[in-house]
Amino acid sequence: MRVWEKLRFAIACFFAFLFVTPPPTVFAQTHVVSSSELQHASVAATQARQKNIETLNAFFSTPIAQKALRDRHISAEQVKTATMRLGDAELANLAARANKAQSDFAAGAITDHLLVLIVIAIAVILIIVLAAKL
Repeated sequence: MRVWEKLRFAIACFFAFLFVTPPPTVFAQTHVVSSSELQHASVAATQARQKNIETLNAFFSTPIAQKALRDRHISAEQVKTATMRLGDAELANLAARANKAQSDFAAGAITDHLLVLIVIAIAVILIIVLAAKL
């Protein structure tokens, strides 16, 4: 019986040692991305999102856009709410379209009427995306 007790004690010590000591792979792990890089990426994403929101707000604040929204009975508040709820990719896509429309209009490539249609299309897309997310 004394041999079995020693054997049980040895096995218990062995398992206690296994549970107490971490595996060697824990020491070998290194982080692929440092916390400062994550912070910089997060700040850059936040700044890009804010810039895109400002781009769309500026686009919908133009007199032509305001008139187009009023004519279609779309409130500016609906547009702002929808803009805030867009995902980053959707927001970047619509901001790029708004920038292109404004630059084309400033260059004379599109008329007032076409710009109104673009404003209405972007506003409708915003509202549809908002309705789909709810």
